[in-house]
Amino acid sequence: MASAGKSALDETRRGTGSPKMKTRVENAKDTLCRNVTIYGRCRFEDKGCAFNHDPNKFNPAYQADRRRLNVESPSFTPSLLSSNGSSSPTLSSASVKKMATISPKAANAAPFQPRGILSRSNSSTPSARQENMTPDWSVAEVQEFVPQGFDTMTTLPGNGNGNVSSTSPFDPFVTASNPLAAASAVGPVQANPFSPDTAAALGGATFFAGQSGFQQPVQYHLYAPIGPHNQNTLGYQRNVHDLFLPNDFREELQKKAAATLQTLPNTQLPAQVDYFHSLVPLDLNHQKNATVFGFPSWVYKAQSSKDGNFYVLRRLEGFRLTNEKAIRSVQAWKRVCSGSVVTIHDAFTSRSFQDSSLIFVTDYHPLSKTLAEQHLGVGTRFQGRPNTHIPEQVLWGYMTQIANGLKAIHSNGLAARIIDPSKILLTGRNRIRLNACSIMDVVQFDAQRPVADLQRQDLVSFGQLIVTLGANTPSVMHNATKAMEHFTRAYSPQLKNSVFWLLSGVQKEQERNIDIFITGISSQLMSTFDSALHMDDQLTSDLSRELENARLVRLMTKLNLVNERPEYEHDRQWSENGERYFLKLFRDYVFHQVDSQGDPVVDLGHVLMCLNKLDAGTDEKMTLISRDEQSCFVVSYKEVKKALESSFQALLKTRRLH
Repeated sequence: MASAGKSALDETRRGTGSPKMKTRVENAKDTLCRNVTIYGRCRFEDKGCAFNHDPNKFNPAYQADRRRLNVESPSFTPSLLSSNGSSSPTLSSASVKKMATISPKAANAAPFQPRGILSRSNSSTPSARQENMTPDWSVAEVQEFVPQGFDTMTTLPGNGNGNVSSTSPFDPFVTASNPLAAASAVGPVQANPFSPDTAAALGGATFFAGQSGFQQPVQYHLYAPIGPHNQNTLGYQRNVHDLFLPNDFREELQKKAAATLQTLPNTQLPAQVDYFHSLVPLDLNHQKNATVFGFPSWVYKAQSSKDGNFYVLRRLEGFRLTNEKAIRSVQAWKRVCSGSVVTIHDAFTSRSFQDSSLIFVTDYHPLSKTLAEQHLGVGTRFQGRPNTHIPEQVLWGYMTQIANGLKAIHSNGLAARIIDPSKILLTGRNRIRLNACSIMDVVQFDAQRPVADLQRQDLVSFGQLIVTLGANTPSVMHNATKAMEHFTRAYSPQLKNSVFWLLSGVQKEQERNIDIFITGISSQLMSTFDSALHMDDQLTSDLSRELENARLVRLMTKLNLVNERPEYEHDRQWSENGERYFLKLFRDYVFHQVDSQGDPVVDLGHVLMCLNKLDAGTDEKMTLISRDEQSCFVVSYKEVKKALESSFQALLKTRRLH
């Protein structure tokens, strides 16, 4: 009885069903099964469960990857077609009733998100998107036009483990570190991408990706101890040469600059020679001498009207040019580029000196001497004084430099033809250059000789020059045997053998050229090269000491920028109070002191001492008194330096904010 009643009740329930299920059965395929959400799968999937069991169909990434134009999408149907001044069209009651009702699909619709934000979001749930809310207006969210095929901001589908977002492209208005954000003490400043000041502040990052902005020079000194270092002093010891340029080197440079700018007023020389002017004679001997070139020669310093540089004009007096090809031979000498040869720039004839003269234009080396003036006593006031002995290492230095010059000349198919003590310039400490090498090619153009013979003659003249310098007399070649005996006693066998090899250069039985000679003195070449490297290191160290010689100018510039700003006269945070006030008093203390008579005190030592102490930021205290003598401050140089830096940075900060 009970079983019969229970079966009848089950039959009744099966026939009745659930009324709520009937209302949702039509939308069951668009609803995700709760078993998939809770347990990950549904065990009734193959047993008649009407809900959807595909989770990827409800993934936002899946929704984003769908095509914009889908065949299955419903067509657009306007709800009301009304316009201003026109009545609504007549609609059927069925259609109005259909539009008035809301479809059950709207309950499961995703919340509205702008497309630009949706494309930048990597989350899959609406709640995650709501947590990453962005401001109403942000420059970074401005969607620019990008072709669909090259849209790099689109989220790429992964392999089932999540979404793979592509690398973010360069945004011209978004930088990794904004320098404007640190300039404000209140909060971050919204940068205007269309302002030219913003583009300048970002250091060009607005237009060039991956480029670092220009870094301004530092505001502190850069006195770094660059080598070489003196090994004779202890670690705590310092001398003047460790901080400043050596006095002898400074004086030498100043004298060379003064000699370069020297002029000679009320002179009888022509005011203009071709494109050169301001002629100054450089000859120490005013007597005519035609022993070297066959014509009297004079040397002048002149300034070019083309480039403003200074050159040397060597004039051959009374020379008449008979062949135009002779003066064209100078063009070959312009290709000779060597540090041991004076550079030749031009050659021309002129009648500016009231005669027919040949002019050679070469580089000007101020305060240079010839080897004859330096070692042989030619042109000095004391002719009877014996000449000093030249050390062997100095002679080796001369030989290596002359060999370097002859190597460059012979490599260009030319010959020096003049290797004389009076035509070799000493332009620095043991620094020599061959001079007047191209003159004989023009003067003796008609009497041409083979270049090979002229180059061998250069070797002989080279050896005679070394013997002359070693014997300390210009007339040594009149008694060659006695000169060689003196040379053998004074110098080493290696130097003697090298000179003998040069003097026998005219012998044609054995091949002799400058390359073979350079190979024989290779050990001395290395010694000269090492000395040149040491000199380069020394000059670099001296130059580094002058790197920060404008530190006092920076301090004075900052003081003048901070003091007495007319635009901040009525600003309580800037006007005469606080640190800006005693900076003004410090300016009066350094530059505007007066004596007991009311006269200004012009003491450069006091100014330099105060500025140096300010630059170092010492703890020494000073008394600052106002002009009306109503205010008095006792501050240290360290406090003044700190106030100056903070005031200067405040000026920069105000400029950045605008």
